[in-house]
Amino acid sequence: MASRGPALTKKAAGPGTESALAKGTKSGAETASETAPEPGPSPAPAPAPVRETPDPVRETPRRRTTPAWVWSLPPVLALGLVFLYPLALVVRESLAPGAYAQVFASAAFRDALGTTVWLAVAATAGCLVLGFVLALVIAFVPFPGARAVSKFIDVFLSFPSFLITLALLFLYGTAGMANGLWTDVTGADSGPFAFLTTPWGVLLAEITYFTPFVMRPLLAAFSQLDTAQLEVASSLGARAPRIVRKVILPEALPALAAGGSLVLVMCLNEFGIVLFTGAKGVTTLPMLVYGKAILESDYAAACVVAVVNVVISVGLYTLYRVLVSRTGAARSQAGGGRRAGA
Repeated sequence: MASRGPALTKKAAGPGTESALAKGTKSGAETASETAPEPGPSPAPAPAPVRETPDPVRETPRRRTTPAWVWSLPPVLALGLVFLYPLALVVRESLAPGAYAQVFASAAFRDALGTTVWLAVAATAGCLVLGFVLALVIAFVPFPGARAVSKFIDVFLSFPSFLITLALLFLYGTAGMANGLWTDVTGADSGPFAFLTTPWGVLLAEITYFTPFVMRPLLAAFSQLDTAQLEVASSLGARAPRIVRKVILPEALPALAAGGSLVLVMCLNEFGIVLFTGAKGVTTLPMLVYGKAILESDYAAACVVAVVNVVISVGLYTLYRVLVSRTGAARSQAGGGRRAGA
């Protein structure tokens, strides 16, 4: 009896009852859908909060910068104490009453000035010619050891001037190798080489010592020369002297001007070579300063000669800078004209 209950109940309900239930369920769903509010447009999402990035310029405290003139004070003070102050003392000592008139009226000063100028000019000319030829050989004539010779020139620049003078004394001095060989061969009492104690000996020593100062900038200029120009000139039938005159020399003029001006200024102020050669008849301005200050204790006259020497050196250096600037401007204008024409 209990197992038949569900079946009888289902049968009792019958098919009509199932349709009624379905209708009732449908009507309930429709009613729920009718009573539900119509979906509207979905609301826009809220914007994410913008996180402000910190401004380093605004938030970092501004540091107080030190003025540029403060950093320039230490080198200026050092330069003033080491160089400007002693120079000011020399100038002040030279302003003694009648010092300039007395020095300019003396024949010793005029002779020393003339000797200094002609020795400096002659030595500069000799260094330019010899340095140009030697630099040409080292740069353009291949031979074993060319690189070693070029390196030796850099080392030679560090040698002191008196060392070269001593070497020349060992070779051509009164008791040097050349005179000793002559006396051994001929049996004479003395040798024929006695020119080191003359102005020509001083000139030879200065040319020997200062020639590398011309060769160094020339070798640097030759290393930057375009070899294609030399090949084109050679292919067109130009000989070596014409190539040197038309192609190499124009490119070497700035280096020659730089080396020549340096040698000229250094020869004007050279003291060690003249002193170590022992040339008693050769008195230059530095030697005159030495004689007035050390031998005669005439410090006012020595300061006058020193001021004149400084003025000549600075004037020549200023002239060199003007010539170099004008030469560079003329070369750049000529190059611009050639490019415009092309």
